[in-house]
Amino acid sequence: MVFDWPAQHWTAKHLSEVLHGKQIRFRMGMKSTDTVPQFETTCSYVEATLEEFLTWNWDRSSISGPFADYDYSKFWAYADYKYVASLFEDKTDIFQDVRWSDFGFHGRNGRESTLWIGSLGAHTPCHLDTYGCNLVFQVQGRKRWHLFPPEDTPFLYPTRIPYEESSVFSKVNVVNPDLKRFPQFQKARRHVVTLSPGQVLFVPRHWWHYVESIDPVTVSINSWIELEEDHQARVEEAITRTLVCALKTAEDPHSAGAWLNPTEVEETSHEVNCRYLNRAVWAFFDHYRTSKTVEIQALRTNGECMKREELNAHNLREGEQTGGQNLTSGTVAQQAASPFSPDLVPVQPSSEGPPSERGGILDNDGKDFVAKDGEQFEKLHCTKKQRIMSKHEDANAEQIAPNSTMAPSQTFISTDELLDCLVNPQVTKIVAQLLIQGRSL
Repeated sequence: MVFDWPAQHWTAKHLSEVLHGKQIRFRMGMKSTDTVPQFETTCSYVEATLEEFLTWNWDRSSISGPFADYDYSKFWAYADYKYVASLFEDKTDIFQDVRWSDFGFHGRNGRESTLWIGSLGAHTPCHLDTYGCNLVFQVQGRKRWHLFPPEDTPFLYPTRIPYEESSVFSKVNVVNPDLKRFPQFQKARRHVVTLSPGQVLFVPRHWWHYVESIDPVTVSINSWIELEEDHQARVEEAITRTLVCALKTAEDPHSAGAWLNPTEVEETSHEVNCRYLNRAVWAFFDHYRTSKTVEIQALRTNGECMKREELNAHNLREGEQTGGQNLTSGTVAQQAASPFSPDLVPVQPSSEGPPSERGGILDNDGKDFVAKDGEQFEKLHCTKKQRIMSKHEDANAEQIAPNSTMAPSQTFISTDELLDCLVNPQVTKIVAQLLIQGRSL
């Protein structure tokens, strides 16, 4: 389906010639096997051209240039989230090289796309995108995708610290999990897809994904597709931002760098966040008024969908107990096929238990999410760094209650742990529905 796309030729070498001399920001991370995810707040950053990136990537003995402080054997580089419209603002004709309209999204091209260029080991931590679904076209090199269904969210230990709008991160390093700290992760159902050049991956709404580059140079293009559910999701995200910024700023007004993802420009005031929340709520109503849908009817539909989701999750858990191979086949088939009619084959859950170590990962070599004509479907998106509980937790607890004695099971509850509960996706969904209901009465 993409064999005639001009974007097939968007290799790093080609793009370096098109963008000759243009400075791009690269995220630098460690090639480590730590059990803690590498969020963006723990990475360093380099401004460099693609020519300099390719020189560092191939001439590994080079000690000059912007990458001079980064030993290739220890670091990876990732030019991630590069908006094509900004990158090629003076070369708009290139937008037509990307043809998402071939998948039924008429008029959608490179203008609504994002570019990702990385070296071996570059990756995004495991997360889900709160808005839309995702299409990813692999141009150069291979990427390995670790996918988990939405129903497994409790097993992924979701967190909003570090905070980035529209990204819910997992506390688990899914390729090297700490099962003592996160024992429920063993219940998560992993699907692994290796995406090769010329293939496209479709990532359904709210599917968790960890993406890693497994070749010396990788280039991907993606586009997030808007969905009807995004109208309520924007309210949920506004609630999340208001709570996270209020509590984290109150905790330490000068520590935004520790909890705010670098992709977020700045933490905003409570007044600004409240205005944003009000705009999100009214935008929800404006949408349904425009579509001549009664607000109460929309809310009832949302409530029924929520009940159906709970019922599906309950049935899936029962299926697990009976060893079901068809745990998600029906649900995933509906999600994956709806935007593209019958053109996708849904990923099938593995009958094997989740791996306890990297060597146990089942690699399906790109045979999951494959189109009928042999094309295949991939992904994209973000990263961040959660604040890890300090080793001085016991000392902090003693400072708060110096004369009290705490049982072994009693530990100091941090602001981050409180936020993990308050802005859990299930909680913000309920709060958003309550806010909308209150406005509709």
